[in-house]
Amino acid sequence: MKAVIYARYSSDSQREESIEGQLRECTEYAERNGITVLRSYIDRALSARTADRPEFQNMIKDSEQKLFDVVLIWKLDRFSRDRYDSAHYKRILKKNGVKVISVKENISDGPEGIILESMLEGYAEYYSAELSEKIHRGQRENALKGRNNGGGIPLGYLLGDEQKLVIDPVTAPLVREIYQRYADGEIVRTIVEDFNRRGLKTKSGKPFSPNSFNRILKNRKYIGEYQYQDVVIPGGVPAILSDDLFYRVQARLEKNKRAPATAKADIDYLLTTKLFCGLCERMMVGESGTSHTGGKHYYYKCVGAKRIKDCKKKAIKKDFIERAAVVLTVNRVLKDDEIDRLADSIIALQASEDTTVPALKKQLADTERGIENMLNAIQQGVLTSSTKERLEALEKQRDDLKIAILQAELQKPKYTKEQIVSWIGQFKYGDVDSREYQKRIIDTFVNSIHLFDDRLVITYNFKGGTETITLKDIEAAYGSDLNAVSPPEKSSRKAAFFNDVCPVGQIILPAATMPLRQ
Repeated sequence: MKAVIYARYSSDSQREESIEGQLRECTEYAERNGITVLRSYIDRALSARTADRPEFQNMIKDSEQKLFDVVLIWKLDRFSRDRYDSAHYKRILKKNGVKVISVKENISDGPEGIILESMLEGYAEYYSAELSEKIHRGQRENALKGRNNGGGIPLGYLLGDEQKLVIDPVTAPLVREIYQRYADGEIVRTIVEDFNRRGLKTKSGKPFSPNSFNRILKNRKYIGEYQYQDVVIPGGVPAILSDDLFYRVQARLEKNKRAPATAKADIDYLLTTKLFCGLCERMMVGESGTSHTGGKHYYYKCVGAKRIKDCKKKAIKKDFIERAAVVLTVNRVLKDDEIDRLADSIIALQASEDTTVPALKKQLADTERGIENMLNAIQQGVLTSSTKERLEALEKQRDDLKIAILQAELQKPKYTKEQIVSWIGQFKYGDVDSREYQKRIIDTFVNSIHLFDDRLVITYNFKGGTETITLKDIEAAYGSDLNAVSPPEKSSRKAAFFNDVCPVGQIILPAATMPLRQ
């Protein structure tokens, strides 16, 4: 197997030495696994929030030559901190036969590994950096203990003992009221006017305004998440709101933000590399065409039918199949019992893949036994200059191992079941008509879809995650005409499939009957 290494550091407090460390660890990984490293691509003082990095783009372009099989990176956030960029460029590399491997995170090839990788990328994007590399020791210690490091105290909190936030019994109910009223459909302006009419004030003693309300509606401290610079601690402050209420509000905020620009959305084929022809097993790719009325239509077509002409599979409308994939996934995956099972699988995956910390802890235990044996020998009167030197060496080795264990635990944080359930659960509150939400659902949970003339077979990113659903069942659920599934020929009849507002239906699956979220 042949590989290249990609290394990067940002324009912040990181130094050139961090590149050397990334290269060293990637090289050691390659040697351990019998991988030949051909060259390295290095971007210095460039952020991963953008893909506009010269060496990164050179690496993507060079992958077209198919000279290497693997891109080795130190951690996922070296590749990208934008999950959409990450998915886009990994898709290009995959098309060119190249796999991305994180040498520190050691994500498995199994199905749950895809979800865990998505979590790691999501956290890297959202939180932007890692604890051990971005903050000074004193700030980190304060933050890790949940102490306030300055700045304003949010509405609903007071500064208590040891500089920690505590719930203010007087103003916390106001926060709950704001969230509940907004989640129930009231607009911000109405709630602001009501609060000001009642004489209520902000934390700074000023009248409320839409801007102050927007800050309140986006503050993650209200679900107990403490953040200072790049330190993020779930449960670091007492929560005022439930996760359910908070994420319902975030979903409505996102929908309102998206609404004015809906018509300007770029065409993006979300099922590229995931949709396959059920008849010939080839990939189905995005196509577009114009009807005789001048209307633009988008669909997926089998490569065998399009280029090789040896497959009779009809094309399928893009909006239909993408929205079907999202709706079916939401109903299949985002149920409390399924989320709980997924969380257990990811917890087990984390434990099985964490090889560094157990190895270091074993070395520490061996070292401590060696120190104990040396002390027993000294107590029995065996004391020489070499005994003292050996004891000092063992004590230094013990201290170094303790530091190494702490560093390893910081570099690869372990997520609790509660955190994983909360992270997956946030997907329940999205808008199935939002392109961003559709993309996140498909990228995170859908592994592949095989499309036959009469049914879909969807495979999800977890063990046992395969469902078969007939197109007739989808037709019955949505009250639509199957003739509208294919792109237009000479008929000018337009599809209503998924575009009209349909009543909640039932899709009959082999295992169970599940209500559709629309």
